[in-house]
Amino acid sequence: MNWNKHCYRVGSHSDAWDVLPAATEDFDKFVVAARKHIEPWLSAVFQAEHLNLLLGSGFTTAIGSMAGAVATRMAKVKFGTAFDAAIDAHADSGAKTMGRDAGNIEDQFRSALAVLEGFTVVNAAEVGKLKSAMDAQLKAFLDSLLATEAGIAKGKDEEHQTKAENALQAFLLSFASRAASRERLHVFTSNYDRLIEHGSDLAGIRIIDRFVGALNPVFRSSRVEVDVHYNPPGIRGEPRFMEGVVRLTKLHGSLDWHFNKEGRQIHRKGIPFGAPGDHTDMPKEPIDTVMIYPNPAKDVETTQYPYAELFRDFAASVCRPNAVVVTYGYGFGDDHINRVLLDMLTIPSTHLVIIAYEADQRVTGFCEKTRDAQVSLLIGAHFADLATLVESYLPKPALDYITGRMTELMKHRPLSDNLDEPSVAAAAAPVGIDPF
Repeated sequence: MNWNKHCYRVGSHSDAWDVLPAATEDFDKFVVAARKHIEPWLSAVFQAEHLNLLLGSGFTTAIGSMAGAVATRMAKVKFGTAFDAAIDAHADSGAKTMGRDAGNIEDQFRSALAVLEGFTVVNAAEVGKLKSAMDAQLKAFLDSLLATEAGIAKGKDEEHQTKAENALQAFLLSFASRAASRERLHVFTSNYDRLIEHGSDLAGIRIIDRFVGALNPVFRSSRVEVDVHYNPPGIRGEPRFMEGVVRLTKLHGSLDWHFNKEGRQIHRKGIPFGAPGDHTDMPKEPIDTVMIYPNPAKDVETTQYPYAELFRDFAASVCRPNAVVVTYGYGFGDDHINRVLLDMLTIPSTHLVIIAYEADQRVTGFCEKTRDAQVSLLIGAHFADLATLVESYLPKPALDYITGRMTELMKHRPLSDNLDEPSVAAAAAPVGIDPF
C-alpha cells in the first residue's frame, strides 16, 4: 500500500495523493472519480450478512468539530501524590506494549487502580489519599465529557448545530437502515460519551443493549431481547422484525453506568445528554461507582464483570463467516480490540473497512498483519471528513425502496422520444439495493 497523505483501497482498486486538486472544478472531478470506485464497493460490503461498526474517539472529535465544540482530551493528568512518577512510568510502559508512544489518562487510571488495589492489601493508610486524588481527577474527566456533549448539543450557533446533527444522523442511518430481515447492525465503541445514543434519538433509531428496565435499567447477562412485532389480526399474524433497530455495546463502559455496591448490579442513570457537572446523578466520589474504565490487571476487560460480557459480545459478533467491521475514528491503540479484529480476519469471508484521518504507525502496523484482500482503506483528512464521507462516499440507506421500485418500473417501460434508457436507469439505480 502506498501510504500517502490521502489514499484509498477498495477491492482491486487503489490510489493515493500527497496533495488533492485545489481548483474547484478539478476537485469535483476528483471526487466523482473516487466515488465511482468507493461507493459501489461500500454498498456491496454493507450488504454483508453481519455488519458491525466500531467507533473510537475520532468520531466524537469529528462531530464536535462540526458543531464548534471542544472534544474531551485524553492527555495525562496530575494526581498530586507521591506515586505520580511510578504511575506515569507504568502507564507509559503499558501504552508502548499496545503500540502507542506514550500513555494517556486511561493508562494512568489503570496503573493508579493497580496501586490502589495493592494498598488495600499492604498499606491501608495510603488508600484514602490516593483514592481522593483519583476521585478528583475522574470527576474532572466526567465533567469534561459532559461539557463536550453540551457543546455538541447546543453547537457554536444554530448553523453549526444543524450541520452536526444532520451529519450524525446521516452517518448512523447509512449503517443502520438495513432490511428488517437481515441481522441488526451492531455498533461497538470505546467512547464513554453518549453521542451514539444522542444521534439515535434524533434519527429515531431504537437501541438494544444489555440494559433492561424502564425506571432503573439494569445490566443483564442475557442477550435475549424483544425485537419483533405482530401484524394486526386478519392479515397473517406472523411476527416480523422491527425496522430501524441497532445493537449497541460500549466496550469500556459509559459515564452513566453506575455500580450499586449493595445490590451488586450495574445501573444506567438518567443523566441527560450534556447535563451540568453538578447533576444529582453524578457522584462526588466516582472511583467506586462509575463504570467508565477498564480495571488495572492485564486484559481484565475479558475476564471480569461487566467487561467479560461486553467483549464476548464483540468477539461473538465479528468472529464469524460473512462478517464485516467498519471502523471510524478508532486509532488501533487498544491491543485487546486489535486482537479480536485479527482473529476475525483469519476467517476468509470476513472483511474490515478502516476509515482514518491518517495512516500512523498503529494503523500501518495493524495492516501489515492482515491480508490486503480482506481490508479496505479510506485514509486521509478528505476521506475521513464526516461531511464529505456522508455526502460523497457512503451508500444510501439500504431501505430505499422507492428508488428501487422506480428502477424496476423504468426497466419495463418502453422508451419515449425524450428519454435515454441507459442514462435514466443509471441515475435511478442505487448500487447494492434489493427493491423487493
